[in-house]
Amino acid sequence: MISNRATPRARPPAVAGSFYPRSAETLRRTVGNLLSAAEVQERSHRCGVIAPHAGYAYSGPVAAHAFASVRRLHGRIERAIVIGPAHFVPFRGIAAPSGTAFTTPLGEVPVDVAAVEALSEQTTLVAINDEPHAPEHAIEVELPFLQAIFGNLPIVPLLFGSTSARSVATAIARIWTDDTLLVVSTDLSHFEDYESACQHDERTAAAIEAFDESAIGPSDACGHLAVRGALIEAARRGLDVERLALRNSGDTTGDRQSVVGYGAWAFYGPP
Repeated sequence: MISNRATPRARPPAVAGSFYPRSAETLRRTVGNLLSAAEVQERSHRCGVIAPHAGYAYSGPVAAHAFASVRRLHGRIERAIVIGPAHFVPFRGIAAPSGTAFTTPLGEVPVDVAAVEALSEQTTLVAINDEPHAPEHAIEVELPFLQAIFGNLPIVPLLFGSTSARSVATAIARIWTDDTLLVVSTDLSHFEDYESACQHDERTAAAIEAFDESAIGPSDACGHLAVRGALIEAARRGLDVERLALRNSGDTTGDRQSVVGYGAWAFYGPP
């Protein structure tokens, strides 16, 4: 467990040049084009999204649907919670970073340090731990979309390790306020053939839309605990969830032998 709050620093990008363009100009153009191509109905009463986190060549169009759906929140929100799975470093609980910013080619994204400190000090659910964040793409790939729409909007970046959906829901509940956008980062099925993946992801989509969080497991979504935690808290608040897009890598690459599924949803309340 690492605590470096005495030496504020920005986390450098880990997947620039692989998951998304390294060039700021190319990245800005790529994200802009993806958002422009996303045909979604914008509603001001949306308060959260589920978005994929693969390379933009594979999941970018689906992610763009999620973020395009909340463009009307510009100027109305003051931060975003971005929560997803740790793919590379095993640990227990939920990890928040010690640094004061995340960096992408588009610049620095400030961390809401006060919120992070409050979470880590007021609950045993969240700990300051930089190790899982260092190589991780689940949060990083969402940030250029947030930057393109909201500028230097502060974030609360959280990765889950070995924990429970209820613990994730409790952490989300503490900081998902009216001025906060929730971003749940997850891909869906992994490495099935195209038809099997379509059927699998449709079942997962149905579970999300029915708020049947217990039906979603690690084989259904790599960010299953973030999805389940968000569904638990959204149901407690009486929110609704809306499907925006459901595709897989076979739709973007043409390779249908072994694909990864991607979905986008928005949480919303009454107008």
